[in-house]
Amino acid sequence: MANLTKLEFVALDISGKNYLSWVLDAEIHLDAMGLGDTIKENNKASNQENAKAMIFLRHHLDEDLKIEYLTIKNSLVLWKNLKERYDHLKMVFLPKAQHEWINLRLQDFKSVMKYNSEMFRITSILTLCGEKISDSDNLEKTKEKNLEANFISENQIDITHLDVADFFEHPEGKINHLIGHGSVVRDD
Repeated sequence: MANLTKLEFVALDISGKNYLSWVLDAEIHLDAMGLGDTIKENNKASNQENAKAMIFLRHHLDEDLKIEYLTIKNSLVLWKNLKERYDHLKMVFLPKAQHEWINLRLQDFKSVMKYNSEMFRITSILTLCGEKISDSDNLEKTKEKNLEANFISENQIDITHLDVADFFEHPEGKINHLIGHGSVVRDD
């Protein structure tokens, strides 16, 4: 029977496709509940704390995973078993995220907001896989590839058709000459 109680976050899928985010969510929630030590080596958690952590972890597992790990009663043992089973997925996600990071270009997106969203998604995956991301990482890719960045706006105006007169307040007047500090003297 399906679990009818509300989950704090998405249960770990048996395929492991959400393992990286699940681990982070589980650690945060266990810490918030005061049970974070139950999944750490050489912990001094009481039997009651361990039982609460087990209930919480099992509650956030796919039903088939619950059955596979039915006999495990210690939260640290369950945590280690899941890590052993799914931690290799970091090596699956990491190369793809690295490739996406290297090839991330603002010009490939319709808006800066979509670019930023994709950038944060990629950096989150890299961080969850243990990669450290900094501004200098991105700048050194730029230097090596000799890339050029340009401002893009959703309300961009095509300026290729503009004339010099388009830049003055009264374009219908004649420009007499420029003096000293660049002010314009006009004959109206």
